[in-house]
Amino acid sequence: MSLQFIVDGLLTGSMIGLGAIGVTLTYSILRFSNFAHGDFMAWGTYATLAVVSAIGATFGKVAPIGPLSFGWPLIVALIVGMAFTALLALLLDKVLFARLRSQGQAIIVVMASFGASMALRSLLEFTFTSRPTYFSRAIQIAMPVGFGIRITPDQIALLLLTAVLVLGVHLLMTRTQTGRAMQALSQNAALARIVGIDVASVVRVTWIIGGALACVAGVMIGILVQIRPFMGFDMLLPMFAAAILGGIGSIPGAVLGGLIIGLAEAGAVQLIGAEWRAAVSFIILMAVLFVRPIGLFGVRER
Repeated sequence: MSLQFIVDGLLTGSMIGLGAIGVTLTYSILRFSNFAHGDFMAWGTYATLAVVSAIGATFGKVAPIGPLSFGWPLIVALIVGMAFTALLALLLDKVLFARLRSQGQAIIVVMASFGASMALRSLLEFTFTSRPTYFSRAIQIAMPVGFGIRITPDQIALLLLTAVLVLGVHLLMTRTQTGRAMQALSQNAALARIVGIDVASVVRVTWIIGGALACVAGVMIGILVQIRPFMGFDMLLPMFAAAILGGIGSIPGAVLGGLIIGLAEAGAVQLIGAEWRAAVSFIILMAVLFVRPIGLFGVRER
């Protein structure tokens, strides 16, 4: 049996895990499930594509970096796309979520995020049409690494990028004053306010991290698969499943949950059939809720 599904699962899991970080932070700090998070991925990817196209129109065709399928324009565009998505998340919070959160009804905010998700997705489809597009149509030759596993340079680069980003966010959360303030707010919001933590600042950082990482996850999908308005919506259930599996509020847990679901999906495609892929996230989510509702790294609330 080929072990190629391991590489496929790790890549899928990396995309899910990066997206799940935003989901778990939003839920643990702001106390609501943001259904628009998947659409941040799509908007960030299209913004990155627009910048790549603009650079291409200005400088002409740019040679790729070494064996990769993309050059410096995509790297610059990704940074711009991350900033754009973070600003989009901040704007949506200022215009919609913050006003509804102040009313103290979590279900209203959840339903608002669902409506925002539909609006963002429809606007994206209206602007760019539903036809799939690509960052590059160049075909890469996968290199054999043993045990029937083959991997492309793009896949190696994106796995390394995921590792660097996850480490960076983990260090931010554990070694900085901002990160400790975020943890304090997630554990006890009332007490965090009493001791003088700047809640508004923590909320802004939460949206910036979630939006920027959602953009990276979307661009990874765009590089390895394709770009569509529904790309983020398709990732929504796996991201929520990963956040719950890892334990709400846990960054390593969200990433590990994403990797587990990615590997499970890839294994299901190989062993059972591609039609079961979408069901795997739901089955794992139900199993976790029955056996350990707080997730792998979750902490019971007192």
